[in-house]
Amino acid sequence: MKLVRLLANLGYGSRKQVAWMFREGRVTDAAGEVLYADDQVGHDDVRVDGEPLDPPLGLTLLLHKPPGYTCSTKDTGRLVYDLLPPRFRLRSPVLSTVGRLDRDTSGLLLFTDDGQLLHRIISPKAALPKVYEATLAESLRGNEAVLFASGAMLLESETTPLKPAVLEVLSPTQARLTITEGRYHQVRRMFAAVGNHVVALHRSRVGGLALDDLPEGEWRALDAADIETLMAAHG
Repeated sequence: MKLVRLLANLGYGSRKQVAWMFREGRVTDAAGEVLYADDQVGHDDVRVDGEPLDPPLGLTLLLHKPPGYTCSTKDTGRLVYDLLPPRFRLRSPVLSTVGRLDRDTSGLLLFTDDGQLLHRIISPKAALPKVYEATLAESLRGNEAVLFASGAMLLESETTPLKPAVLEVLSPTQARLTITEGRYHQVRRMFAAVGNHVVALHRSRVGGLALDDLPEGEWRALDAADIETLMAAHG
């Protein structure tokens, strides 16, 4: 792939803008030698303004999403893309969120520009477990675990029962819930269906992948071993 196209696909600008960067001498190799648009250089040996290139196509990220950020590129207010390098939202193919976390939910959020991987993760056949910690407005009544695990629970305005979910009681007003679906606001609606309200919600795990010690608001690129870990835990 020509360097002009590579840099444009990575979001550094339009092809015209990237071509101008070459003319200004802003694109060099690792040794500082100026590169030209038709040079054949490996991705890891290219520098823009002295900095290594952003990760190549086939990028998958894990973000520790703080509350208050929306999973969108166009909404007003704070967006999850604001937590990433600005060029990331201009990449081609698009770097998309893998599913969504609502604005007030924190925790593990994935992004990828790999359409096949995105489909594998969100496919109902994968049934990847997703683990949430919920802080509740009212104390648990004691029958929620049985109801959530029944496979017969219906959410309001829906006709298909939820798949069985696992509830662990952490305290009278705190619970850990593991689900294998991704219905709209599912965890909040499940607790609403039993007369409770979720005050705070945090997703700590998807598949076999956990946030571990990644600080809130920070992100990291996933490697092949991470993807294998992610997909290893099927429901």
